[in-house]
Amino acid sequence: MPPSSKPLAGVKVVDLTVLLPGPMCTLHLADMGADVIKVENPGAWDPVRGLPGSQFSNQFLMLNRNKRAITVNLRAADGQDILRRLVKAADVLVEGFRPGVADKLGVGYAAMSALNPRLVYCSISGYGQTGAMAQAGGHDINYECLAGVLEQTGVADGDPAPGGFPSADLTGGTLSAAMGILAALFDAQRSGRGRHVDVAMADCLMAHNIPAASSLQDRRSMPARGTDYLSGGMACYGVYATADHRHLAVGAIEIKFWNNFCETIGRPDLLKRGHLIGNEGVAARAEVARTIAAHDLGHWAALFKDVDACVTPVLRLDEANAHPHARSRGMVVESEHPMHGPYWQYAFPVKMTDFEFEVERQGASPGQDNDAVLSELDYAMAEIDGLRASGVI
Repeated sequence: MPPSSKPLAGVKVVDLTVLLPGPMCTLHLADMGADVIKVENPGAWDPVRGLPGSQFSNQFLMLNRNKRAITVNLRAADGQDILRRLVKAADVLVEGFRPGVADKLGVGYAAMSALNPRLVYCSISGYGQTGAMAQAGGHDINYECLAGVLEQTGVADGDPAPGGFPSADLTGGTLSAAMGILAALFDAQRSGRGRHVDVAMADCLMAHNIPAASSLQDRRSMPARGTDYLSGGMACYGVYATADHRHLAVGAIEIKFWNNFCETIGRPDLLKRGHLIGNEGVAARAEVARTIAAHDLGHWAALFKDVDACVTPVLRLDEANAHPHARSRGMVVESEHPMHGPYWQYAFPVKMTDFEFEVERQGASPGQDNDAVLSELDYAMAEIDGLRASGVI
C-alpha cells in the first residue's frame, strides 16, 4: 500500500513525552502515518522502559512502535539547538512537563512558535497551564477525584474504587490531546498558523462526566455510590455473580432488550421492575442476582449467545484477546522484537477506507535513530560524533 494512503503521511511530530498519556497520543499519530521522533534525555530515558538500565518493557514496546528515537540533553546549549532544528521542520510538538518547565528549558510555546509559526504545540498536564492547581503534581487517581469521577465509582455501601483502567490519563490525556492536535493541525494547513493546545487531564475527564452531571441536575444532589442509573441503581443495568464466581454483565436499558432478558431467564414477572430505582430497584436487582447465581457463567453465555439482550460475560483480558470478535477485527497483533523477544500488542483501533494499519517499526532503543535524524537536520557525521562524545546525545 503506498505511503500516501496513510492519513497523516508527511506530518512530522516531535515527542517530548514519557509515561502513558503523551506516548499513547503520539502512538495514534504514528500509526496513522506521522513521522514521530521520540526525544529522550540521554541520562534518564522514559521510565516506562523499565528498571534503570533496561531498554525495553512490554508496555514501552506497545506505546512506542512506529516511532523513531533520539536522545538529546535539552539542558545543553547544543541540545537545544538540535531541538530548534527539529521544530523548524516539524508540524507538531507534544510535551508533558509540569507547566513552566518547558519555558525554563527554552523549549516553551513562545520560543518554538517564533521559530515555526505553523507549529501545533500540545501541552499535556494534570491541571492545565493556568488555574489554581496548575503547579500541583498528580496522577490518574487525583484527576479522577478532582473531576468528581472517583467518588461515584464503586459499589453501594463500599469505598470509592479506582480501577485498573486509568481513565483520566487515556480519555483525558491521550484522546483529548489527539483530538486537539488534529483540529489545530487541520486549521494550520489552511491558515498557516499553529496553536498552543492546552490539555488538562482533570478538565477533559470532567467534560466527559455527563451521566453523573445530568443526575446531579435532575436530583439536585448526587445519589449514593452504586445507586445511580448506570452504577447499580437499576436491575436492567449491572453486573451479576454466577455460580462459579464469575460475572455476567447486563446492559438491557432499552425496554426491548430488558424484555428479551427477562424472557430468557424465565422471569417475565420482572418486566415492569427493571427500570425502577430506590428500594424497588434494589429488590428487583436482588431477584435477578439470585436467578443468575443459580448457574455458572458458561450456562448463561450459551443461553444468551443468540439473544438480542445486551448481555455479555465479564471476560478476563486473556479471554478478551482470544475472543472471536477481537480476532476477526485484527485487534491482537503478535510481534517479535529483535532484542526483547516475542510479545503481543493491540492494533490501531480506528478502521478507515484505503488505510491498513501495520507495525513498520518496533520500539526503538534509546538514541537508535540519532545518526539518521541528525543527518536529516544537516549535521555532518563529525559533528554527530562530537555531540555523542560530549554527552549531548
